[in-house]
Amino acid sequence: MPEEPQNPTAGESETPSASSDTPQTTDLPSTNKPPAAAKKAAAKAADGDKPPAKAKKEKAPAVEDKPFAEFIQQDYLPALQTALTKQGVKDLDVSLTKQKLPVAGMSSAGDCWQVIGKFQEGQRQFNLYFPQEDIQSQRAFSCAENNTKTSTLEPFLIDERKITLDLMVFGVVQRLNAQKWLNLN
Repeated sequence: MPEEPQNPTAGESETPSASSDTPQTTDLPSTNKPPAAAKKAAAKAADGDKPPAKAKKEKAPAVEDKPFAEFIQQDYLPALQTALTKQGVKDLDVSLTKQKLPVAGMSSAGDCWQVIGKFQEGQRQFNLYFPQEDIQSQRAFSCAENNTKTSTLEPFLIDERKITLDLMVFGVVQRLNAQKWLNLN
């Protein structure tokens, strides 16, 4: 086979040929990578050097998890008082008591825990009932005006999965607002 000239002549350009016997050099990254097993061993060694993960901080128990009477006295009544004062109620008196239901026809029922709120010199009264000593159990609401006896007992926040302090306060404010008893209506 005849050999091709090594030097190009004056008019010819030097272009690499795909059939050339000399290898072409390119700037490719090095293929000298450590084997996968070596990588895993290095990772395990690095994990052993790390300090143990910090334990998660435990959340403080929710105020709703307190015993019933303690929660109502220490948390709910002050929050309700504050919320209704912001709504313009001036002479609010709220308390927790256990007594018979003041609903007509319900006097034969046993005693029930009640949050009783009175304002406008006692002319308006609302009651929030807890037949069991638990805010997550059944609840009811009633209101009366001009010292009359309550005639209707209504369910209170029955569609809620978890009852919270804010939700209970909001429920009473919303109910009294619907009754058109608050000044900001």
